[in-house]
Amino acid sequence: MYTFTSIESQIRVLSDYAFMLRDYELALSNYRLLSTDYKLDKAWKRFAGVQEMSGLCYFMLDQSRKDAEYCMENAFTTYLRIGSSGQRNATRCGLWWAEMLKTRGQHREASTVYFRISNEEPSLHSAVLLEQAACCYLLSSPRMLRKYGFHLILAGNSYYLSDQKQHAVRAYRNALFVYKQNPWSYINNHVHFNVGRWYGVLGIFDVAIKHLLEVIACSHQSLTTQSMFLNDFFHFVQQSTGEKFDVYKLQLPVFNMSSLRVVNEDHRTYASNADVDVNESIWQELEEELIPSSSVVRTNWLDTQPKSSPFRNNKACVCVAGEAVKLNVELKNPLQISVNVSGISLICQLSTNLNASETGALTTAAEEDIASTKPSISTFESDGNNFTVSKLDIVLGGGETKRIQLEVTPKVIGILKLVGIRWTLSDSVVGYQYFEVATQKKNKKGKRGARRSLNTNLIVIKGLPKLTGYIECLPTKAFTGDLQLLTLNLRNQSEHAVKNIKMKISHPRFVIPGDSSDLDLEFPQCLRKHVQSDSNTVSEGTKENVKGSLFAFPQGIKIQGGTTFSWPLWFHAATPGNFSLYLSLYYEMESTTDIPYRTLRMHYNVEVLPSLDVSFAISMCSSRLQEYIVRMDVINKTPSDSFALNQLSCVGTKWAVSTLPSRDSISFVETIPANQAVSCFFKIKDLSTSSCIEAADGSCGSDIVLSPGGSTDVFDVSRTPITDFHYQERHQQGKLAKVPRGLLDFILISKAVAVNSSKSEQLLSHHTCHCSALSQNPVWWLMEGPRTITHDFSKSCCEANIQLVIHNSSEHNTTVRVVTSDCMAEKSQTAPSHESASGQGGWHDVSLENDIKAIASTKGTHSQKQSSESISPFVWCSLSSAQVDLKPDSSAKIPLKVCIFAPGTYNFSTYELHWKVHSSESGHVDENVTSGGGQGYPFYVNVLQGA
Repeated sequence: MYTFTSIESQIRVLSDYAFMLRDYELALSNYRLLSTDYKLDKAWKRFAGVQEMSGLCYFMLDQSRKDAEYCMENAFTTYLRIGSSGQRNATRCGLWWAEMLKTRGQHREASTVYFRISNEEPSLHSAVLLEQAACCYLLSSPRMLRKYGFHLILAGNSYYLSDQKQHAVRAYRNALFVYKQNPWSYINNHVHFNVGRWYGVLGIFDVAIKHLLEVIACSHQSLTTQSMFLNDFFHFVQQSTGEKFDVYKLQLPVFNMSSLRVVNEDHRTYASNADVDVNESIWQELEEELIPSSSVVRTNWLDTQPKSSPFRNNKACVCVAGEAVKLNVELKNPLQISVNVSGISLICQLSTNLNASETGALTTAAEEDIASTKPSISTFESDGNNFTVSKLDIVLGGGETKRIQLEVTPKVIGILKLVGIRWTLSDSVVGYQYFEVATQKKNKKGKRGARRSLNTNLIVIKGLPKLTGYIECLPTKAFTGDLQLLTLNLRNQSEHAVKNIKMKISHPRFVIPGDSSDLDLEFPQCLRKHVQSDSNTVSEGTKENVKGSLFAFPQGIKIQGGTTFSWPLWFHAATPGNFSLYLSLYYEMESTTDIPYRTLRMHYNVEVLPSLDVSFAISMCSSRLQEYIVRMDVINKTPSDSFALNQLSCVGTKWAVSTLPSRDSISFVETIPANQAVSCFFKIKDLSTSSCIEAADGSCGSDIVLSPGGSTDVFDVSRTPITDFHYQERHQQGKLAKVPRGLLDFILISKAVAVNSSKSEQLLSHHTCHCSALSQNPVWWLMEGPRTITHDFSKSCCEANIQLVIHNSSEHNTTVRVVTSDCMAEKSQTAPSHESASGQGGWHDVSLENDIKAIASTKGTHSQKQSSESISPFVWCSLSSAQVDLKPDSSAKIPLKVCIFAPGTYNFSTYELHWKVHSSESGHVDENVTSGGGQGYPFYVNVLQGA
């Protein structure tokens, strides 16, 4: 303890007097002298005091800033080390220190000192010091805005803890000037939420709701935070108003205004919403031949109006009274929690005054109101007498986006203005948003910049007749070749009749209109010969009259108001793939209207799956010039369905088809399982020659039944719609590829067989194949045997018993020799492909010469020897060569055995046939008579690993 009379106390008094008299050098020397004594005596409070005064002396002398700050640092830390008795002195020291730094322009360092002081003070003092620190960051060079805002937030929290809510709000609002200019969403939400919460505590609810609106769409926050923000928002709304609260540009949900699209129908009407999304150019191309030319009717309806008409002075679209104008828009829930959005509707305005000047003034006034900063929703109240609007209620899940359609139906003629959208959030808050006015801005070169146009002004004309329609039972998926009878249903929803109906179809290869009598037909029994109608039979000479893509309904047909009209359509799945079917119907009004005609647009998507791939090879008989042998190869390309072959027919009356004598087993196949292939042989005759005996007695026809039992109930391929689709296929081939006309067209009819399904009784597969070349081949052959083998290869190899069926189609004795190749067989990792087919479904240009070239090219591959290091996948183990003598029109079977060493998919075609035709009964070979050979046809067997 130092007394007043002690030397240290006297020196301290002298130092203080010298400081007061501004003798800072004398004061500094004495303070430094005392500092050493106090430090040695461990009088820390007195030591901190003289260190504080020394720092002030250095500052007043403007000497050694480093020493001044060193002294203030020692004083401040010593005060804090003393404890509570030195707390007030530490605060005073810190304030002096901060003022020294601010005077020297060291605002950043001063803010640090303020922050250090605030940590040792109660909340109210701390709030003041933190606010001063924030101001120092703002005055620093360069300005440190983030630290300024951050320290204001800390000050606001301290004010709130001190029950100084108005000061807390002031600090937070000042921070908003920083955060609203930057994308710091987390702190921005925190500020708005607390400001709104504190305004609510103060009873200023309208301002509280305004701030809370800024945080309800906080998609970046956690699920708990989002729930808290939303619940507090609804709580303050109920506290403040007790009823629904109107909010302009409510952030929840978020409406994507760039996705807005107005759908209005003038002379163009649509069967469904999906039809509207089709590109307009597709419809225009389809309707070129359908609608009247521009010389009769203007392409733009407004062009037909007189110059004095108010319609010509308004750049607006046209809608019809009594018909809904639709608006498509996309909305999204940015939160992770579900929200309930109800009463979504359009805000509209309709003026019944069609005066051009007043109409323009109305539009301008509406746009000026929308462009104002705070438009009122009461400006555009709904008018039930002039129009009605639809309302939609939805629930949006977390992060969910939905596209909705809103409707407004005008009741009277006039000008309809689409103003905006309104909705109700969780039955508490009414949000509304106006469509932004698309303004044009000029760039530096004087050109107008890009603008996003939205047709919000619509001219309402008086009601028109309107047709709605759909195709009943049109499949979304079908097998290639499926033939079905469909119905087109049209309904006139107005009170007036329509007439002069025409229809344009984009794909007549798939859909053609039928006759009115087809509505009463029972399909497919109607196509059988015993129910044949002469009116439905089409001869070859009338192919030019077959229905095309443009179809005109009979002149006497009118669809009266409030009635439904039906017309048959025939559907044929021509080729596999995904295709879009477009139909457009044209009709005219029986009564006088503003628009003389309208079109109904319909759009469907159909997926056609592969089914049967059919190809033919024809060989001329060596002895009979008018007879040919036909080899039909059929592959079932479906993964799970089976098909039953029903009938094979020759198109026209020139050709007759029949089975091979004594070899019916190779002509009839009951069903073709999935992923399997079969080969069948037939004989065809030319009936056009006078020498044909069968043509005279009528014992041979153009149809052959392929189903077991040989039923006489066959389908008539000479009647519509089969002949119509056949003509479309011929026309399509001539359009897509320039190939020579062939001698014969085949039509194969089959039925799909499915377990526990009635599809086999309803769907008829119709495959048209075109043959363009004939060649001579006296010998035909095919392989018979199991298509799938299961064997346990861990114990032994597997044996397959196969038979080679050979048929002599000539009228001479023929010697046939079979040679099996010693080379290794081909193992395929993929599904077998058809060697002679030129495409999937539809038409095939078949030439045996091409097949022989393909066989010759693969022959070299089959005959190549494998290296000694490889292992043979299978070997022929029954014989290497066999020879048989065949009498005319007879067959023989040669047994073959194959030893298989590993599972896989194998092609057993590594054999060759050589034949010689004998010209006489003595057996001598005539050099002028046919002799030759050929490579084995592909025969695939799936070998599976057994248990």
